[in-house]
Amino acid sequence: MHAWMDGRLLPDASAPAVVVSDHGFTVGDGVFEAVKVVEGQPFALGRHLERLERSAAGLGLPALDTDDVRRGVAAVLGAEHLPLGRLRITYTGGPAPLGSGRGDSAPTLVVVADGMGPAEPATRVATVPWPRNERGALAGLKTTSYAENVVALAEAKRRGASEAIFANLAGHLCEGTGSNVFYVVEGELRTPTLASGCLAGVTRGLVLEWFGGREVDEPIEVVEQASEVFLVSTTRDVQAVSRWDDRELPTPGPVTRDAARVWREREPELLGA
Repeated sequence: MHAWMDGRLLPDASAPAVVVSDHGFTVGDGVFEAVKVVEGQPFALGRHLERLERSAAGLGLPALDTDDVRRGVAAVLGAEHLPLGRLRITYTGGPAPLGSGRGDSAPTLVVVADGMGPAEPATRVATVPWPRNERGALAGLKTTSYAENVVALAEAKRRGASEAIFANLAGHLCEGTGSNVFYVVEGELRTPTLASGCLAGVTRGLVLEWFGGREVDEPIEVVEQASEVFLVSTTRDVQAVSRWDDRELPTPGPVTRDAARVWREREPELLGA
């Protein structure tokens, strides 16, 4: 693992670097992106940086210098060749007084790179009882305030699943803790709209662009009619769902198989972009 922080490559990624009063540490006042790395090249970095900028603006953080981020990305990827890995780009409110109010210090920018293994071809998911708030101040933003996801994912893992699925306050299907959901009903591929409160996932957007699908908000119970379900995310790509709660699903179904094939064919287009 290699880390870059505020303009310099750290000699030891495990060494203390962020001050204890950093607002991202004390109250989760920050935004982040996870970016896939294939043979040393970041995948769809430009799209991830666009979303990082939107999240930072939505949180009211100072404008992000994306050229600075790219320098950090080049530094950590130049320190070690990663056949398969991920970047974690974190941008926080910087040092601040203890409490919710921000201070006058400059923001903190950190880029970390580490290896990872390939995702399993299929997985299990579990519906959790806590709703996403599609009307909340953080709806649709990728922030470091992830404790809700930590609790939900722990519950899913307790039930033998690798991902937790949320409905929103309206009772509509929303998203996973770190993934978007696609499902097939009557032969039609569907996914929740961004108005559901789900994150505008980069992989989600590319699947819609490259493969198609209809964005629609429906009660979460619609998945009981689904003939196939798959998750998409930076670390999962297109991953079939073999079991949702107590319901078994085909692994993979024909639509899922075709979506995964198109993904593999088109992915090289955005390596290094």
